[in-house]
Formats: sequence, structure tokens, C-alpha cells
Amino acid sequence: MTHSGNPFGQVLVALVTPMTADGEVDWPAVEKHIDDVITAGADGIVVTGTTGETSTLTDPEKLKLVEVGKSVSAGRAKIITGGGSNETAHAIELYKASEKAGADGIMIVTPYYNKPTQAGILTHFRLVADATDLPVILYDIPGRTGVPIKYETILRLANHPNILAVKDAKGDFSEVSRVLNQTDLMYFSGDDANVLPHLSIGASGLIGVTANITATPYRVIVDAVNRGDLATATAAHQQLEPLVRAVMTHVPGTVSAKYILHGLGRISSPRVRLPLVGPEEWEAALIEDELALVKGVDGADFSNFRPDRNAAAGGALPKVHGTTR
Repeated sequence: MTHSGNPFGQVLVALVTPMTADGEVDWPAVEKHIDDVITAGADGIVVTGTTGETSTLTDPEKLKLVEVGKSVSAGRAKIITGGGSNETAHAIELYKASEKAGADGIMIVTPYYNKPTQAGILTHFRLVADATDLPVILYDIPGRTGVPIKYETILRLANHPNILAVKDAKGDFSEVSRVLNQTDLMYFSGDDANVLPHLSIGASGLIGVTANITATPYRVIVDAVNRGDLATATAAHQQLEPLVRAVMTHVPGTVSAKYILHGLGRISSPRVRLPLVGPEEWEAALIEDELALVKGVDGADFSNFRPDRNAAAGGALPKVHGTTR
């Protein structure tokens, strides 16, 4: 199935999954957070991705996140389901179910842990893309999966009618340029620090973690690039730098984003599921030091920031464990 234009949006949030103190999904907080990020300027939301703790979510939770996202967005933003599986059969069934649940698109991560060859990666992506009519984003993040999607493999995958985009967390800008020159694939920056550099060489947008805190400056950057206003885009990029550093440098982005959102009073608990844990004292101190440098960022007012290191400490064991089937 072919799709005209960009069916994903440009400012996509890699959504955290708000949880209660005992590690259960806090559904009212999920609804509120989705509405918050859309109001702040997001036109796409990736639920159940890395930042959403996909590895420890159950399949029913993943599907409900799609359903809730569709309900809350009410057409204001696209809902993309992320995650996937390192078992091809499971990934196929999960994405089929996500399509039925109302997802607007899917983001398929490179199979992790198995360390497949490029032939295995090619087959995995093709079979999953064959199983749905939804537009597909390939997620290239070798730092987590152990294997990259090589340039030649991306070129071959670009021929699939459902595969329309790549989320790039590899940071090889010369490769991005080569692929953009030789295919019709769209690129989305998967590294918060490199959003503007990606956009400057032709990327279509971003899928960001820091956008959980505020999507507004990313909207400013994208809109400025769209109209050729590099000065405005650069100024917003520079203002965002300490906030990006706070979120992305010291602990996993999920952990820091929840810590910050809780300190701002926007979610009820900073809890993450094990094996993730909240920041240790020294990590929390580093995050707070970075936040003290944030000035003039729209939607990021830290004057009433009240971090709770005790609430964030440790991780939760949910009542029902995630499963590979």
C-alpha cells in the first residue's frame, strides 16, 4: 500500500509510559500526558517505544496504549506503535493487532540480542511490512540492538511499498545523505542532540525523548527549517542544549524524563520498571545541575521544580510480567 506525503508528522514524541508507584500503568496520567504533548506542538506520538519501556510492557498494555492514544489525540496527532520484537512471528502478530487497535503507523526496531545477519534483518523487516497496510518506520539503533541496518540493506528495504522512513540513532550523517539522495525514504532524527543537524541535511522530523518535557521548541525548530529560517532554528537548538543534556546524558532517557516530569508535577510518580531504576543521588544531582542552566525554553519552566529522589529510587516489579508471546 502506498502513502502520499508524510503520514507520521514531523514533531514526534517518544512517549514515556507514566506508572504508579508500584509500577502499574497509570492510565489517567497517560491520557493527560498525551494531551499535554499534543498541546505543546507534537503532531505524532510513538507509544510503546524504547522510551515507553516496551521491553517490560505486556502485549495487552501495548495495544491499550495505542487505543488510548487514538482516543485522546482525536485526530490531532498520528499514533505510531514502536517496539516490536526480536522474534519475527511475534512482531508480525503484535503489529497486526496494533493496526486493528487503530495505529496510524508502525516503527520496527532492528531485532536485538539475536545479532542477525543483514539477510536476517532484511527478511525480518520485509515480513513485518508485508503483514500490515500501515506505513513503516525502520528504527536503526545499533547501540541498543547490537547490529546496524547497513546502507545496502536500507537501499533494498526502500523498495518495499510500505517502508517509508528511517529513525536514525546511528548518527552517520554521510550515510543519511546518501540514502536521501538515492531513495524516497524520509528520515527522523533519533538523537535529541542531533535534531537540527539531521533536519539541515534533509530529515523530515524527529522522534524525541526531551519532547516529553516540552515539544514546543521542537515545533519552533521544525517550522523554522521548513521556511528556511536557520537563525531561528539555531537559537532554539542552542537554548535546548542543557535540557537535552539533562535528559539524555546521565541515565537512560526514560528514567530522567520521568524524574523531571514528576518534579514538575506533571505525572504522579517517577517510577520505572526493573531492570531500570531511578537515578542514584549523584545522578539526580547531575540532572538537577543541568536543569539549572535551562533558560528561556518555551514550556520548560523549572522555577517550581520539586524533584523527589526518594520517590524515584529503585524500580518496580509489576504484577504481570511482560512476555515474548
